[in-house]
Amino acid sequence: MYKDIHICDAGPSSQGLLQVNVVSIVNNYPIPGAVVRVSYAGEPGLTLQEAATDSSGHTPQIALEAPPLEYSLTPGREQPYAEYNLEVTAPGYKPLSIRGTEILPDTTAIQPAALEPLSDNEPAENPVVIPDHVLYGSYPPKIAETQVKPVRETGEIVLNRIVVPQTIVVHDGVPSDRSAKNYYVPYRDYIKNVASSEIYATWPQAALTANILAIMSFTLNRVYTEWYRNQGYDFTITSSTAFDHKWIYGRNIYQSISLIVDEIFDNYLSRPDVKQPILTQYCDGRQVTCPGWMTQWGSADLGEQGFSPIEILRYFYGSDLYVNTAEQIAGIPSSWPGEALAAGSSGQKVRQLQEQLNAIAGVYTAIPRITADGLYGPATAEAVRAFQSVFGLPQSGITDFSTWYKISHIYVGITRIAELE
Repeated sequence: MYKDIHICDAGPSSQGLLQVNVVSIVNNYPIPGAVVRVSYAGEPGLTLQEAATDSSGHTPQIALEAPPLEYSLTPGREQPYAEYNLEVTAPGYKPLSIRGTEILPDTTAIQPAALEPLSDNEPAENPVVIPDHVLYGSYPPKIAETQVKPVRETGEIVLNRIVVPQTIVVHDGVPSDRSAKNYYVPYRDYIKNVASSEIYATWPQAALTANILAIMSFTLNRVYTEWYRNQGYDFTITSSTAFDHKWIYGRNIYQSISLIVDEIFDNYLSRPDVKQPILTQYCDGRQVTCPGWMTQWGSADLGEQGFSPIEILRYFYGSDLYVNTAEQIAGIPSSWPGEALAAGSSGQKVRQLQEQLNAIAGVYTAIPRITADGLYGPATAEAVRAFQSVFGLPQSGITDFSTWYKISHIYVGITRIAELE
């Protein structure tokens, strides 16, 4: 539940939605009964709304004022998103402050909040501070690189096939900054964070998809070529826009971006007779120009004109570019069966699904437990529907590609924590 404490009197405006997901930083388990207080970034002492988390650690969706939609659809000087501050508290945990959650109109922002257990011996963590969005702020332009990296004649490369990694190690600074922290981030979470930092979730779906494909292909090139590790570094990629993408610790993501990533996270961009994913570089096209690369604002314009994602990408990168699928997804118990599981399905894949859902239901109690009998009946469909509701997927009760791998992802996280404990 949440209560509206104050409504701004600034006149008519657009609205966006905010959902805060609160977990323990120790095991990533949800924290029910946490209280979230929301205030304008410019008025941090004035609480606008207050919400409590449910058994899954989620607040209800909170409606918040946002700038007009057109600000995020065309380049301009007006800030296209509103910024809010959050104060998150829960019994037994240190309070957490999040500054600068970005709310776009007609979109749902999902703000993660990881709380630390109380301890008399440790000081409270610094607040999470979300800087300007890349399209609005000022960031270093990308240093140009070749799209295809040379492979040593000895074949000395760690991977011999394209693998979607379980984790990306993000160096939060330029490569040479030895004081910058490394973060271990699940691959899909990394892509969602970068896309939410670099493009606006209000853009046409084709433009969002094209940009997400470019981000994933660039990232998988770094993974495949072991680009930084071959230079003696201990990370996969940096958070510097001069070298890679802008990744921001603790920032909110957007539901529309999250759904696209979950649907296509095993894709990347290829050219004929080139093994490695293409290093698809891009720029905003307004503050920075980049001939031969995709421009983000240009992709939004093409999306408005009705171009498909591959048509947008080929417009910028050439007609021989195509979408490929990774040969392996790391860190999963079992691969997707190749077709959706639904009422009437049966067999070992259904049993695996049921067993994983039961393990997840031990932590996320809104998901009902079911009998692992290998038969996809009404009870299994209802458990899948409940899982989809908790984790922001379309509530079909059908286990499609996105749902299968989301269940695998959550299951692996829960069982690994249980093994450590």
